[in-house]
Amino acid sequence: MRILYLGDVVGRAGRQAIEQNLAGLRDQLKLDFVVVNGENATSGAGLNANHAKALLNAGADCITLGDHAFDQKDMLTFIEQEPRIIRPLNFSKTAPGRGAAIFTATRGRKVLVAQVLGQVFMKRPFDDPFSALDDLLRRHPLSGPIAASVIDIHCEATSEKMGVGHFCDGRASVVVGTHTHVPTADVQILPGGTAFQSDAGMCGDYNSVIGMDKAEPLRRFITGMPKGRFEPALGDATLCGLLVQTDDQTGKATSVEMFRHGGRLAQTH
Repeated sequence: MRILYLGDVVGRAGRQAIEQNLAGLRDQLKLDFVVVNGENATSGAGLNANHAKALLNAGADCITLGDHAFDQKDMLTFIEQEPRIIRPLNFSKTAPGRGAAIFTATRGRKVLVAQVLGQVFMKRPFDDPFSALDDLLRRHPLSGPIAASVIDIHCEATSEKMGVGHFCDGRASVVVGTHTHVPTADVQILPGGTAFQSDAGMCGDYNSVIGMDKAEPLRRFITGMPKGRFEPALGDATLCGLLVQTDDQTGKATSVEMFRHGGRLAQTH
C-alpha cells in the first residue's frame, strides 16, 4: 500500500496548496491512502468545519488534529458529524470525537489511524501516550484485518517522538511526528519494520517563522513585546510529509522517503 502523510497545514497558503495539488499527486504517485494534519489550517490555530471539508474534498482520506484541536469552536460539534477527523487519543476523556479510527483504502484494505499528544514541553499534561497506544495496538495488530496503521505523535520533543517510534516498532506501519513544523532528516525504517520520521514538517510558506508571517515573531524575539497577533504567511507553500510503501501481508514498511512538493523547500531539495 502507498501511503502519503502530510504535515501540519498552516493557514490559507497550506490549504490552497493541498486543494490545488493533492488530487494530482494521488494519481501521479498512485496513492492508496492520504492522511493530512490539519490543526493549524484555519488562521494558523485550529481547524474549522468549512476548511476541514475543503481538505477532505481535495483528497485527504483522514485529517488528524493536535493540541489546537478545538481552537475553532465549531469543531466541537463538527467532529461528531465527520468520522474522517481524528483528535488526540489521550486528550480529555470528555472531549468529543475519537482518537483513532479504521478507514477503508483502495481494494478494500483497512487502515488504522491514531494520534497521541506528547507530554514533554507541552503547555499542559495529557494522559500517558504510551499506555494509550499500547492498548490500541494490542486490539488492532498488523497482518490481521488491519493492512496498515499510521500513528501521528504530536509533540515538541524529538526524544519523545523517537521513544514512541521505538515503542510502536513492529506494531505499526508508520510513526510520524507533527507539531514543530520543521521536517527532520531522520527518515528511516526501524528494525521491526515501522517507518519513522521525527517531524513531517508543515504544509505552508517556509519564508516564515514556522508558518507565521515573520514580522510579529521577530518583534517579540528582539523586544520581548507583542504588538499584534501572529498571522500565517501567505507565500507559496511547500507540501512536506512522508511517503511510505507497506507490505499487504505483514503491514510493515518496505520503503520510506521524505516528501516535498512546491514552494521554497522543494526548490532546494
